[in-house]
Amino acid sequence: MYAYIEGVVTVIRPNHIILENNGVGYHILVPNPYAYHLQERLVVHTYHHVREDVNHLYGFKTTESKELFIRLIGVSGIGPKSALSILASDAVDDTIFAIESGNAKYLTKFPGIGLKSAQQIILDLKGRLVETDELLPTQTNDVEAALLALGYSRAEVRKVMKKIDQDQPVETMIKAALQLLLK
Repeated sequence: MYAYIEGVVTVIRPNHIILENNGVGYHILVPNPYAYHLQERLVVHTYHHVREDVNHLYGFKTTESKELFIRLIGVSGIGPKSALSILASDAVDDTIFAIESGNAKYLTKFPGIGLKSAQQIILDLKGRLVETDELLPTQTNDVEAALLALGYSRAEVRKVMKKIDQDQPVETMIKAALQLLLK
C-alpha cells in the first residue's frame, strides 16, 4: 500500500520508530530503531503487512533491505519478527551471500533462526536473490570467500574485485586484492 514515507523521526523505541509526515505520525516497525536519530529527516521504504489479526507497517532504510524482508517472510516458517532480526545487522549483502553460498551457520546467529529455519531459507531463496548476470565464476567466488573469511565486508570485497585481473590463479588474485585492501 505504501512504497515509502518521507518524514521526520519523532520517537525511537526498542522495536519501532514514529515517522511524522504532514502532521501524521506513522508507527513503523524497523529492524534496528537505534540506527535512526531523533529529528532526522529521511525516506523510509515501507511494507504494509496485513493479516486477519495484524495490520503493521514495516520500514527499511534501503529498497534492498525491504526486498529481502519480503522474500524472507515468504519462506515457510519465517515471520516478520524473524525476518527483522536477520535484517537488524544491516548486512544485506552478507546475508544474501550466505544464502547463495548455502552458509546455514551464518544465518543461525540471528535470534529466532535455528538450523532448520536457516536450511529452509537457503532451500527457498538460493538462486532467487541475485540476478544471473551478477553471479561470478567459481574462481572469483573462492577469492571473495577467502577475503570475507579474513573479516573484510562484502562491500569492500566487491570494490576490490572490480580492480583486480580475474584471469589469474586464485592465490595471485587473493594477493592482489589484499594489497589493495591494505592501502
